[in-house]
Amino acid sequence: MAEPDLATTAPAGATDAGRIDRAAGTLLDAERRRTAVRQLTEEWPDLDLPTAYAVQDAALRRRTADGARLVGVKLGLTSVAKQRSIGIDAPVTAWLTDAMRWPGDRPVPYGRLIQPRAEPELVLVLGERLRGPGVTAAAALAAVRGVRAGIEIIDSRYTGFRFSLPDVVADNASAALFVLGERELAPDAMDLVAEECRLEVDGEPVAAATGADVLGSPAEALARAANELAARGLAVEAGSLVLTGGMTAAVPLLPGRPVTARFGRLGTVGVR
Repeated sequence: MAEPDLATTAPAGATDAGRIDRAAGTLLDAERRRTAVRQLTEEWPDLDLPTAYAVQDAALRRRTADGARLVGVKLGLTSVAKQRSIGIDAPVTAWLTDAMRWPGDRPVPYGRLIQPRAEPELVLVLGERLRGPGVTAAAALAAVRGVRAGIEIIDSRYTGFRFSLPDVVADNASAALFVLGERELAPDAMDLVAEECRLEVDGEPVAAATGADVLGSPAEALARAANELAARGLAVEAGSLVLTGGMTAAVPLLPGRPVTARFGRLGTVGVR
């Protein structure tokens, strides 16, 4: 997908570009060292959401300068319960790069992560560029080329997986790795809302969900992502992978305890 122009996405009135860049560096260093750090808001209590997105974008610029390639977008906090718990009414967005994609037939390098958790996702593959504002779920679905099963491995760079909303946005919504299932179906060949998923840990069922657990429909999640990005002058590009949000609560990813997501039409995907 085309790289977005992030040069002008810093929020109006954000004059401390150096502070934004230092925050991005702190989080990237924590990721590289596999060492959790304190929340940014402990030393930056007035960090707001637009500035947190500027930190996220600054980190992406560093990643791509180091050779990573942008491949898509993820949504976080897509469950109504999670949103209410921290006082928001919309999901957050974050970036996916090719370095985050992990092959399902290889063990996840546990030593590369800090405190990993896994959650099942419905993944949309865009066939057309999607730009807000005003994108509806129907318009979003019309831009989708295919649907795949996925597992996202989230890994907060904050001590104890504790953070405020600006903290988690700055930390790229805890993005770490993701694994895709092999099967891809056209959206009109399945019922996204009714698609079932059973999550297993070490072969034991621990949770179940359907596509309706993602904002009522994964297409609605995609529409909200496009509209949120439009407010920052950005779009979801053709070819993007869009992780629409965890269908169930995330479970700890531990050595020797594989996590498997069994979907109704999309097959099975797992991490170990």
